[in-house]
Amino acid sequence: MTSISHTRPSLPLRGRSFRALVLAPERPLDEWFAKLDNLVRNSPTLFAERPVILDVSGMAVTAETPLAETPLAETPPAEADSAAAPVAEAAAENPAEGSAPGDATCAGNDAAPAEPPAPAEPPAPAESEPGLGHLLAELERRGIRIMGIEKADPAWTTAAMPPRLSGGRPADMALPPPEKPKPSSLVLETPLRSGQSIYHPDGDVTVMGSVASGAEILAGGSIHVYGALRGRAIAGAGGNRRARIYCRRFQPELLGIDGLFRTAETTDPTLRDKAVQVWLERDALRMASLD
Repeated sequence: MTSISHTRPSLPLRGRSFRALVLAPERPLDEWFAKLDNLVRNSPTLFAERPVILDVSGMAVTAETPLAETPLAETPPAEADSAAAPVAEAAAENPAEGSAPGDATCAGNDAAPAEPPAPAEPPAPAESEPGLGHLLAELERRGIRIMGIEKADPAWTTAAMPPRLSGGRPADMALPPPEKPKPSSLVLETPLRSGQSIYHPDGDVTVMGSVASGAEILAGGSIHVYGALRGRAIAGAGGNRRARIYCRRFQPELLGIDGLFRTAETTDPTLRDKAVQVWLERDALRMASLD
């Protein structure tokens, strides 16, 4: 990217940062809602006009989580045993007609139905839907608007619910990898006049003429001046310590490489008007003649 500085009218900007509150419900929900109601009573304006994110990581129903809130459809084993007991007693008191007295025990045993096996409780799924619709409705009833849901399985949410988030960003949005700038060189066919400024952070800058006093070059790579360097030259602006400055006639106002600078008063006067190269060696700028 190359830019030449010009005088432009200033544009005032205003910024504002937002902080979101995070609610993390836990089971049992009755106790959690009781604590939430107590908090709202003590701080009525806590959630007023504040963005709220719902973290449902503690709501997943796993094999270790009791399903107390979901009644089972099957009859419990204790009720099945109590229901089968009267049937067995009635069959023992009224044996089948035509049977011998000695066969009463056999007849009673034949009439009594076999004890039904205790129904097995259905195993809880590895991770089932935790009832987000009911949870969001209860929060809405309390005046708490949810702007996003963190750590929710895609199967738990619907299109009518707040969006799923991951790290404060939409969970479904794939961020493209940042593109690395490709090094490039900038060649200026004309001299750089006083007051002009060249900024090229992606590579070298070559000037096919002179750099006048009051002009400035700021490059991410090296700077080549095929004429007199009378202005300011700053190379290695992006942290490139191997960048260098070359010129045909050495008359600079300011030199810099990777944050180290030298003014005209601190340069070697014997190098003036000569072809010179400038480089960085350890923590000092070195200069030498190219002749």
